[in-house]
Order: sequence, then structure tokens, then C-alpha cells
Amino acid sequence: VQLVESGGGLVQPGGSLRLSCAASGFTFSSYAMSWYRQAPGKERELVAAIGSAGGSTFYADSVKGRFTIPRDNVKNTAFLQMNSLKPEDTAVYFCNVKRGLIGSWGQGTQVTVSS
Repeated sequence: VQLVESGGGLVQPGGSLRLSCAASGFTFSSYAMSWYRQAPGKERELVAAIGSAGGSTFYADSVKGRFTIPRDNVKNTAFLQMNSLKPEDTAVYFCNVKRGLIGSWGQGTQVTVSS
């Protein structure tokens, strides 16, 4: 299993970023995908999740209305569209897939929201 995140960077408050998670090594369309984030000194937290077919989604209260989590089951890629970014969104963002009891993580991508 390999998950490769990209798309992070430095953005001003109120700006947008689109993160990508390219997946390989498993049947992507069969599994839910999640995005987590970890800010310095804080625990990793679940940000958003999407069902295998894309029909069901979950968002943390802190990002509801600002983030969306689309997926492309043809390109084996999950996305995190982040709008109206705030300084408190600054963190390393990780994508995750759980296959039974086995969870797999990407290497993470840094998002910094600052003026």
C-alpha cells in the first residue's frame, strides 16, 4: 500500500488549497478514505472521511462548510479541498485508509496558513 500526499504549502488566511492523495497497492474503490491533520504539540485528528463510492462523507465540526473530500475512483486519488483557510488549520495533513484492522498512512503534506 502506498499513499502519497501533495498540494500543501503556504497560503494566506481566507485562501484555498487542494490536497491530493494518490493511492496504489490496493483496490482503491473498495475502501473509505480519510484525511487527518496534526498541528505542532497536538494529537492527530480526523478532519474528513468519504465512503468507498463517495456517497457518504464526514467532516469535523472545525472544518464543516469550508472543506470537502471528493474522490476519483478512476484515478485512485482522494482530495481535500480546503477553502476559507484559517491560521488554526496549520498542520501536517495525512491521508489514511483502513483495510480491516490495518491502517496505512501517507508521509503527510505541510499546510501553513499565515499572512
